Amino acid sequence: MLPLHEFLVVWAIVTLNVLTPGPNVINTIVTAMAAGRVAGVGAAAGVGVGVGGWCLATTLGIAAMVTLVPGLQHNLSFVAIGLLTWFAFRYLRAGLAGWRGARRGLPNLPRQDSFGSAFWRSLMINWLNPKALTTWLLVLTIFPVARAGVWDVALLWAGASTVAGGMHVGYALVFSTGAAARFYLRYGWVMSGIAGVLFSAFALRLLLVEFVP
Repeated sequence: MLPLHEFLVVWAIVTLNVLTPGPNVINTIVTAMAAGRVAGVGAAAGVGVGVGGWCLATTLGIAAMVTLVPGLQHNLSFVAIGLLTWFAFRYLRAGLAGWRGARRGLPNLPRQDSFGSAFWRSLMINWLNPKALTTWLLVLTIFPVARAGVWDVALLWAGASTVAGGMHVGYALVFSTGAAARFYLRYGWVMSGIAGVLFSAFALRLLLVEFVP
């Protein structure tokens, strides 16, 4: 087994990544506020599984694939832009509908969302997030993959998944409380609108970085 500090460094990077606002964090928070605790935990579970997938993929060879196939990362970015744009459209549409309802004096009720649908949406956002790819490519420069055995990879995967998923469960629990739900009933359309704008900004930023010389 590798020394424990090798794993602690990677888990610290994952922690900082989760603390940094991005598509995954925004999706978990808005899902928890809009659809409740169960859907929020579903989104958190999607992040945990997604991070675990990135961990296994990078340690088992995706970095080598990106190096051998230069267009792979470019194509992944193109798909990510489309997905981010789609989620931006959905959040902006929800925000507009909520604003219109508020103007008519109608309550802005939480959207219907199940554990499963929130889980798969979160998983797609995580797996097509170039920020995650960048993070795990960074990990490969720090973690001694060449010396890692099966149990080392298993421990790295378990720790990274637990850290990311656990922190997102925290987001889901905090933002699905009664106070947060009451806030959403009054201002949920604002939160959806902000999420839509931020997803649009992520898509635009990625577009400029990848496709504008």
